[in-house]
Amino acid sequence: MTSGARTAIPTYAELARRTDAPPGSSWGLFGPGDQLGMLNFLTPERTRAAAALVRRGATFDLDYQLNTFVPSIAGTRPPTEHHIFSNNPNHRDDWIDSFYLQSTSQVDGLRHIRHPRHGFYGGVADDAIAEGTPDLGIQLLSQKAIAGRGVLLDAVRYFAAVGRPLEYGTMTRITPADLDAIAEFCGVTVQPGDLVLLYTGYAEEWIARTPEQRAMKSGATGLDQSEEMLAWIWDHQIAMMASDNAGLESFPVNPDSGWVDPDEPPPARGPSHNGMMHRPLIGLLGLIIGELWKLDELAADCAADGVHEFLLTVKPLNLVGGVGSPPNAIAIK
Repeated sequence: MTSGARTAIPTYAELARRTDAPPGSSWGLFGPGDQLGMLNFLTPERTRAAAALVRRGATFDLDYQLNTFVPSIAGTRPPTEHHIFSNNPNHRDDWIDSFYLQSTSQVDGLRHIRHPRHGFYGGVADDAIAEGTPDLGIQLLSQKAIAGRGVLLDAVRYFAAVGRPLEYGTMTRITPADLDAIAEFCGVTVQPGDLVLLYTGYAEEWIARTPEQRAMKSGATGLDQSEEMLAWIWDHQIAMMASDNAGLESFPVNPDSGWVDPDEPPPARGPSHNGMMHRPLIGLLGLIIGELWKLDELAADCAADGVHEFLLTVKPLNLVGGVGSPPNAIAIK
């Protein structure tokens, strides 16, 4: 398959048996040198069809303000500093210092995480990942100018309806069966090329907590780390997946996933990615991931009108070599 052209797509089970590339990877399936990964599932035809989902003209900003998540959840990103100056009484200009591109609502590009054994997506060399180099840079997503069918999976209302309400600080591992049940509850079907949003309530609950409660670093609800989850995401041919939590995945990681390396030393600072599904999702499958998106108002509107599909636009910064970016995301219903 090349960008914009669909041919037969292997199942995840077939990917797992590959011998011409890392097992469980999509390397080479979208054409030689591809650097968009699963975003290739979002074709021009699917973008055109998504435009028909705009019925009311209601718009929803899915980005939290810069410096919303201070102190940094990751522990490695100081607050952004905004400065204004003037050259004369009638002029204003400004600049930003300490702008960490993944410090608030964010999109993870394909250079964000490499696979421990196989490296960066598509086999891009480690020394190609540097400031100003283009390989796997966030500018590729900006130039793609993402627009497609967004689907909201409302885990908050689903789990409340089945008598297992999600609670801040208590981790629930969302399984593929849960995702199917949530989609059915929301009256929506996940289709190839979709931009899937998972609403867990984490971000709004984090904002409402005291600094002492935030510092406890308790568990967070998200996707369970498993081969079955990788299969669900790939076999649905999702183009991008985002959530309102800090990593899309559940935390702490599932110790039974088989991905935790007991010999991997912890990092000197910041969170450990040992056992995280980011590594196969980004490094092998090429999935673009969104984190800490503002989904509460959109979720409330979807619950009110019963419509959980919409046109979604995502326009990361056009920064050559960027690792991540605010998504600049808008849902339009």
